[in-house]
Amino acid sequence: MRFGALAAGAATAAATAAGAAVSVLAVEGLLARRRRYLSADLAPPGSGVFGSGRPLRLVLLGDSTAAGLGVAVTGETVGGRLAELLASTGRRVHLSSAAVAGSRTIDLDAQVARVQVHGVPDVAVILVGGEDAIAFTPLDVVEAELTATVRRLVTAGSSVVVGTCPDLGAARNFGQPLREIMAWSGRRVAAASARAASGAGAGVVDLAGRTGGVFRADPGTLSADGYHPSADGYQLWALALYPLVYEASRTVRT
Repeated sequence: MRFGALAAGAATAAATAAGAAVSVLAVEGLLARRRRYLSADLAPPGSGVFGSGRPLRLVLLGDSTAAGLGVAVTGETVGGRLAELLASTGRRVHLSSAAVAGSRTIDLDAQVARVQVHGVPDVAVILVGGEDAIAFTPLDVVEAELTATVRRLVTAGSSVVVGTCPDLGAARNFGQPLREIMAWSGRRVAAASARAASGAGAGVVDLAGRTGGVFRADPGTLSADGYHPSADGYQLWALALYPLVYEASRTVRT
């Protein structure tokens, strides 16, 4: 009887603790949704021409981070930073973007279609995964959609570099323990994205692994909403992406 009572008490305590944890997560989720985020229309223009020399068409695809939400001018976005770095090697970089805030991997196909209306990009950089992690998109869907996107670009003649889901545990808009759950979800999406992208012929950069520690330590890497990167944050990403983007640019024969 004693053991039975102990087991029943333990079960009750566990159920109570679980219920409390679910309640905390529900509250944190509600607070995260109610926090004020930057409006999508505040993203700077995603196009421009940088440098002089042999032409290179660079395209950004993906979500709000690919669009540069969080900064005021094109030169502070990932695309702008990459374009400036490539221009310093003697290229005339024609930068454009089809990225849309809130996009998931399932939205990439439409973005590629818009880009290819104007011709085949020489180098395509894809930043996506955060929205999939937050929405808990099934990993097989993430893999299938990203595989199809990369293959479509590679088949058309583009070199592709994918920056996988960043460290969502660095986002200040999420309270604990929700922040670490989002980080866990982001790692799963990043791993699935890496498998898909590399298998389809893209270069892969682990943004969480390369820059997550800096984002967690330095709040200045995030913009005013505590979620989207600041100019310093985008600079970190651009520097992480650049070696593979530069190698991709060297294969272009225009």
